[in-house]
Amino acid sequence: MSDADILTVLGEEGVAKLVAAFYRRVRTDDLISPMYPESDWEGAEKRLAGFLIYRFGGSDDYIQQRGHPRLRMRHAPFSIGVAERDRWLEIMEAAMDEVEVPKEIYLNLKTFFKQVADFMRNREA
Repeated sequence: MSDADILTVLGEEGVAKLVAAFYRRVRTDDLISPMYPESDWEGAEKRLAGFLIYRFGGSDDYIQQRGHPRLRMRHAPFSIGVAERDRWLEIMEAAMDEVEVPKEIYLNLKTFFKQVADFMRNREA
């Protein structure tokens, strides 16, 4: 399956549900939640959903509003090591399970998230 197939199968509504399930978990996570400003949970959710929709071939609203994703630059202020990467992935995988991401795209989505999460690391440990 291609990246475009992910959005075709999941749909924008499915992406929004996945991101909402993810952030419900992040809000209570002792390792990841401190990276997010308390006053911007809704904004963080909107940005991630917009990015994923754009990345998988949907609307370019994210680019129109924020420009190039520049993920590493945007995450540079946060200390992201192996523990943070792994926790992020664990939370995202739980969210994927909660919303029952269809099996035909599950592996592709999981692989994508692993690549992005590893790319975000900015320290060794």
